[in-house]
Amino acid sequence: MSEQVDRVQPEQSEGGGESTFTVIVAAVANLGIAVAKAVAGLISGSSAMLSEAAHSLADTVTELLLLTALKRSEKPADEDHPLGYGPERYIWAMLAAVATFVGGAVFSVYDGIHTLVAGEELGDPLISYIVLAVALLLEGYSLRTGVKQARGEANRFGASFGRYLRYTPDTAVKAVVMEDSAAIAGLVLAALGLLGGQLTGSGVWDGVASLCIGALLLYVAWVLGRSNAQLLIGRPLPKPMREEIRDELLASEHVEAVLELTTLLQGPREALVAAKVDFRDASTAAQIEWACEQAERRVRERFPGVRRVYLDPTPGYAQRREEGLNPWP
Repeated sequence: MSEQVDRVQPEQSEGGGESTFTVIVAAVANLGIAVAKAVAGLISGSSAMLSEAAHSLADTVTELLLLTALKRSEKPADEDHPLGYGPERYIWAMLAAVATFVGGAVFSVYDGIHTLVAGEELGDPLISYIVLAVALLLEGYSLRTGVKQARGEANRFGASFGRYLRYTPDTAVKAVVMEDSAAIAGLVLAALGLLGGQLTGSGVWDGVASLCIGALLLYVAWVLGRSNAQLLIGRPLPKPMREEIRDELLASEHVEAVLELTTLLQGPREALVAAKVDFRDASTAAQIEWACEQAERRVRERFPGVRRVYLDPTPGYAQRREEGLNPWP
């Protein structure tokens, strides 16, 4: 199922606009929520509300970094970057994961520990409850937008929603869905902390809620950071797709064997294919040139997300052995 996600994802051409809209909706919602939570936290004296304010502020920074990633990765290839700017999206997305860790998780954990050690004076929680309710509505709308896009793409891929989120190279949508889900969970935790403090008169509940919010953000930052790290290191197209590409190359009458096939995801809708190909010894130079041209056309027609195809004519195993060379190119 994960293979289906990777297989279809590079072929979509309209996803960039959807991803941008999803991220903008999340950014606007988080910025307003961050201000409201900060005011409510200062009025009520709730550490959980202040942690939630830091959470929303970190999410806003994250969305801005994701917008930067989306825009910069769309720049066309040039002389200095002949393979394009697609992987730059994952650098900015990695910075977004770091922002979630530093801006949200660290502050939440620190504030929770400080509250448990030093205690806190609880004020009127009414304003906090109102802000939490409004924030829940806004976060819910933002999450709905992200989930709608993710479910639509998952359905097109024939994959489950969970597997799509796990394996998709569109980390912008993945970040929005995960962060908004964590935000809603954080709102529930903050409300429970407020309620516990209101019923018992103890700030311990608020401190524990803040620690739980910090732990939640740590998990989200770790998942997003790991996903982007894998894509930055270089993730190939899935095995079934590689086999189909190999079959397309072998379909040429002038091709004897595909000795080595290398694929690389360069973005959600962009992939590179490079192969060492053993051509028939009887084929002329012109026939080999046209065979390369036709093979590239077939691969790109079969998989529109494959933007670049590089074929390297290479002697076969028998020929290399006869010349005393390593049979493996």
